[in-house]
Amino acid sequence: MYALTLSAELEGVTNLRPSDTEQSPFWYTFKVQCTSCRETHPKPVAVSRFEQNEISGSRGEANFVWKCKNCKRESTASILAAPTSFEVSESSNSNKPQKILTFDCRGLEFVEFIAEGEWLAEGVESGTKFTGIELGEGEWFDYDEKAGEEVSIKELKWDIVRA
Repeated sequence: MYALTLSAELEGVTNLRPSDTEQSPFWYTFKVQCTSCRETHPKPVAVSRFEQNEISGSRGEANFVWKCKNCKRESTASILAAPTSFEVSESSNSNKPQKILTFDCRGLEFVEFIAEGEWLAEGVESGTKFTGIELGEGEWFDYDEKAGEEVSIKELKWDIVRA
């Protein structure tokens, strides 16, 4: 079992999470590597926790089924639960990595996360809802009208770790 962790510097916002519903699924984008031959797929792959694909020669299903072009082995990955929010509290250090997503990989590894897609957050003091946050550039800035201050997400660091 693996986890995607995030450490970041959040100013004025908390509850950072992917916009991920059955009606509008988030596509988690990763670089993937075969654990048999260590070949890395040349293009990033996108995985949705709402999509099920049949596993060859099995009755099972997985969110992502991949056949390595190099060694021809079939591998799978499944997202195990809904994403968890990255939260900031006065007692916690926001730069401490927090688990965002857990997944099970068989025969492959996700070696890098690419932050494509829309994220959501809320104003710490105001409760203002921020939508359509893009983290692909590695930072995000906005203004919280209710709180009367600039809000930001900076110093993003994504890691894939054994859970």
